[in-house]
Amino acid sequence: MSGSKAFDIFIVGGGINGCGIARDAVGRGYSVCLAEMNDFASGTSSWSTKLVHGGLRYLEHYEFRLVREALMEREVLWGMAPHIIWPLRFVLPHHKGLRPAWLLRLGLFLYDHIGGRRRLPATTTLDMKRDPAGKPLKPLFSKAFEYSDCWVDDARLVVLNARDAADKGAVIRPRAKLVSARTEKDGWLLTIEDQASGRREDVRARAVVNAAGPWVDQVLSRAVGRNDVHNVRLVKGSHIVVRRLFEHDRCYIFQNADGRIIFAIPYEGDFTLIGTTDLDYEGDPKDAAISQAEIDYLCDAASEYFANPIKRSDVVWTYSGVRPLYDDGASKAQEATRDYVLKRDGANGGPALINVFGGKITTYRRLAESMMDKIAEAIGPKGKPWTAGATLPGGDFDAEGFPEQVRRLKGDYPFLSEQQAHRLVRLYGTRAWKLLGTASQASDLGHHFGADLYELEVAYLIEQEWAQSAEDVLWRRTKLGLKTGAEEAAALDRYIREKRSGISHSAAE
Repeated sequence: MSGSKAFDIFIVGGGINGCGIARDAVGRGYSVCLAEMNDFASGTSSWSTKLVHGGLRYLEHYEFRLVREALMEREVLWGMAPHIIWPLRFVLPHHKGLRPAWLLRLGLFLYDHIGGRRRLPATTTLDMKRDPAGKPLKPLFSKAFEYSDCWVDDARLVVLNARDAADKGAVIRPRAKLVSARTEKDGWLLTIEDQASGRREDVRARAVVNAAGPWVDQVLSRAVGRNDVHNVRLVKGSHIVVRRLFEHDRCYIFQNADGRIIFAIPYEGDFTLIGTTDLDYEGDPKDAAISQAEIDYLCDAASEYFANPIKRSDVVWTYSGVRPLYDDGASKAQEATRDYVLKRDGANGGPALINVFGGKITTYRRLAESMMDKIAEAIGPKGKPWTAGATLPGGDFDAEGFPEQVRRLKGDYPFLSEQQAHRLVRLYGTRAWKLLGTASQASDLGHHFGADLYELEVAYLIEQEWAQSAEDVLWRRTKLGLKTGAEEAAALDRYIREKRSGISHSAAE
């Protein structure tokens, strides 16, 4: 035991909050170890609606602090990662019989003015009989409001935070499960288990951060030994993906008669993403799946607006995730707070265990800063806040400079198609040059796995982004699973196993 590695902070959970905290902490000078029992963003963090937004509907629940903080973060995050985050315009049709137009306009006035908006354009009013945004909708929607928010590739946001933390010295351990956590007089003794080999190792830490998302209570009961914990309300959100429903690049936000809203968002070029639902959930979060009732709900809600109805047969993919909302006693799932709560567990004076409850992708960076305040109280301060002005890997270019990066990449690697160059810059930003290296012709990209996925990119994802399976590559590091078949995925899986086996053998030698 005396030989076990020692850290200032041990973090449980490789979602957006865990990876964001790891990045912030190591950048301030803390020694950090993070363990994730599966792949990064394999839980809640990759099953979101993929928006960096203030949360317009949260204004109705008077969550002004949350909305203000989230609105302020939009342009900060856009500046940090302009390859995976970019502005979108949202079209909100006025639906007679639901919220009155004056109320929508008042809400959008607040939305425009309470969050320090500088670069994003303000709200405008649309005549839907003339504007192209009215064309896909039923003719009864004659008026709409258009406002700004941002899109984010959520799973890539997570892995880029993990990559940056590792680049700064953090020990990042995917597929390593915390099996026990015991207090000692000056900290914690933690046992983690490699999920592939079953090998266990002990590490020590002065403080533990429990950022396990929907498994946060399970960590407390299983590993720490806290009985009868109930801090989170599990709420399932499901989405459907259909073939592209409209030609323009704007999004829609639709009001429903039940008081909820859904989004219809351009997705991966050829598709439209529709979601989300909000349903209380019981059971293991890993088993969450969309129900037929949820598919019908989303199809019906969208069909209230689109001129061509959406049918079950139009759905090409679905995904579901469980949000770990702090249990504030709200009567309805959609009314439970989306704000985050950080709570220190146990008696004062003992080793620090700080739990993360709730939160949303948009405010992950601010959550990490708040966690650093808690850590400073527990084990002493190090460094100052630094993440607001620091770019994530690949994001070191102007927030509005994406087209120029695509032109540069295409110029440096003329054998790439326009589509390939665009996709590579979208995923990797300036690190696309590192990925492509000395490639001078298409054959240098290596074996073709389907869509525009080649061996060179897969090797990069294995070596730089911890990819260990076809699912990691096709559904989290990229979304090319939408464009590849089962045989191509199986071939990719075999390649990754062989490639990683070679890496393991080399390491052993």
